[in-house]
Amino acid sequence: MDLNCEEEEDELGFSRNYFLAKELGSSGKKSTHKLSDIDVVDEQELRAAASNIEPKHKNETAVLMDNYRHMYSQWVFALRCGSGLLMYGFGSKKALIEDFASTSLTKYSVVVINGYLQAINLKQVVIAISEILWDQLKAKRKTLSHGLPKSHQPFSSQSMDDLLEFLDEAEAEAEEDCFVCVVIHNIDGPGLRDSETMQYLARLAACTHIRIIASIDHVNAPLLWDKKMVHTQFKWCWYHVPTFAPYKAEGMFYPLILAHGSATQSVKTATIVLQSLTPNAQSVFRVLAEHQLSHPDEEGMPINDLFSVCREHFLVSSQVTLNSHLTEFKDHELVKIRRHSDGQDCLYIPLSAEAIQKLLLEISQ
Repeated sequence: MDLNCEEEEDELGFSRNYFLAKELGSSGKKSTHKLSDIDVVDEQELRAAASNIEPKHKNETAVLMDNYRHMYSQWVFALRCGSGLLMYGFGSKKALIEDFASTSLTKYSVVVINGYLQAINLKQVVIAISEILWDQLKAKRKTLSHGLPKSHQPFSSQSMDDLLEFLDEAEAEAEEDCFVCVVIHNIDGPGLRDSETMQYLARLAACTHIRIIASIDHVNAPLLWDKKMVHTQFKWCWYHVPTFAPYKAEGMFYPLILAHGSATQSVKTATIVLQSLTPNAQSVFRVLAEHQLSHPDEEGMPINDLFSVCREHFLVSSQVTLNSHLTEFKDHELVKIRRHSDGQDCLYIPLSAEAIQKLLLEISQ
């Protein structure tokens, strides 16, 4: 009995010492280190370093890509049967899909949507698709006297519903093997994943002479669609095609966790967007930028003033034209609107004066 008592006392003593040590440790001075104290590298330097990393297993990935190329004929067959292609698996599928489109879809028109961008003007994409299909119909038929009631109306002036209705009505006029391929890199990207946009894409995919080739990377991407969208509109054929390729293009527009956000990166992103726009749109943006640089104390440039200056320089002919440019700017967050003290809506560029100057130099080259 005495031996057992001694053992129990030892155990109790150990327990007391353990909790006493924990209490003394917690009563000490807490660390003053904060996450903000971490000396993180500049974003441009981090991206440059990441781009210089040598890819591993080049031979194995090359063999993998060759195996996928043997599947191209199967993918084309699926498209001709009316299905859409959905690529999933680890690694960027951008190069794989573009190689497939450039080698196996040469007899079809191809429209590309970069879903990894933060904002996408889907209506402009649908307008482009409508114009392509219209040109194909004109080439197939010498006269289009029926079946296309809105053909006399410019596509740019039509609503999304009218455009999709045109694509539906054009089905009877086109041949069975006449279709437009729509490549969507990252259909689960931030610019496309909202419910309204996905409904429009599903309606687009349901048109007989439209084919969707898309990629997904988010684990919850299938939750974007219901059964009707999957089986009767998109009509997906799922293909597991891991490429193990880095997400270079897709990651360009996302801030890096271990890096500062920098004005240089903002200028680079804005430059990419502006260079994809028309020269007139760039000139309108330049007018706004120069006004902001010359009037740093003002809250922005009133829309009416911008229209007057642009009309004087023959950049726009109507308020509708200016609004189309402004919609493009706002979709890509190049320009924002705020209320002036006198009640007017004013436009401003959410960049520093130094960043705006760099941006103007970039688009002038």
